Amino acid sequence: MILRCVCLVAAVLLSFSRADVQVVSPQAGDTITGLNLEIQWKDSGKTPPIAQLANYQLFLCAGGNDESDYIPVATLVSAGTFSTGNTITITLTAATGADVANAYFLKFVSAATGGTVINFSDRFSLASMTGTFPAAVQQGLRGVSGTAGPADQNNIQAPQAGGGAAVPAAGDGVYNTPYTLQSGTIRYAPMPPIAQSTITAKNASPQWPTSAYTVYQTIAGTPNAITTNTNPVTFSVSSVENPVAAAGQPTDGAVQKFLNRWKD
Repeated sequence: MILRCVCLVAAVLLSFSRADVQVVSPQAGDTITGLNLEIQWKDSGKTPPIAQLANYQLFLCAGGNDESDYIPVATLVSAGTFSTGNTITITLTAATGADVANAYFLKFVSAATGGTVINFSDRFSLASMTGTFPAAVQQGLRGVSGTAGPADQNNIQAPQAGGGAAVPAAGDGVYNTPYTLQSGTIRYAPMPPIAQSTITAKNASPQWPTSAYTVYQTIAGTPNAITTNTNPVTFSVSSVENPVAAAGQPTDGAVQKFLNRWKD
């Protein structure tokens, strides 16, 4: 079932701020029967408001409150927009997880200019689950008490003073650091190169060294890199209309002269 709902792309204001989503339903300690999960959220009251957010991802998670102790057991929304409303109903699969009290919580990953914000709901129970949890999740649940979910993660960096909301708060050097040498959930890429008027290169070559590739698995948890910021393009171009008049159509005499060359 393809679900299209809500994606948070937070537009960060000139002052450092965070975008927060507050889950209204399910509430802390709720026990949900059946396989329909009704989710409702609201603006937390922090700036920027939801009206300035564009897209997000939403996951159903289970386990402890530490990042190494829980996993996303289902992707509920891979991309969506807040303009479609603040409620969504998801049909779950019974084998998604186990029936364990307060094992589940929601995870909103919101991409914003300058980084990401991750918001978690309180814990709730899914009484109709018939599956099992991996050992890591079971171990994480042993250390859980109460109904509070993991702590929110604010990875948004403040924009540079006077740089405008679209410029991340990172020095020029970070954009020139090879991707394989960077760490953290936010990575940086250089400004796209400007095309030249003539092609001089005979053979193409990569700008950066290659990096190892491994298939990402959901059970591994949150990716070690969530978003990449690209240095904004600073060049501009202008164009003018060609003032030269178009060439006229050939006359009948010119056409006949051309055809005469092909007579037998």
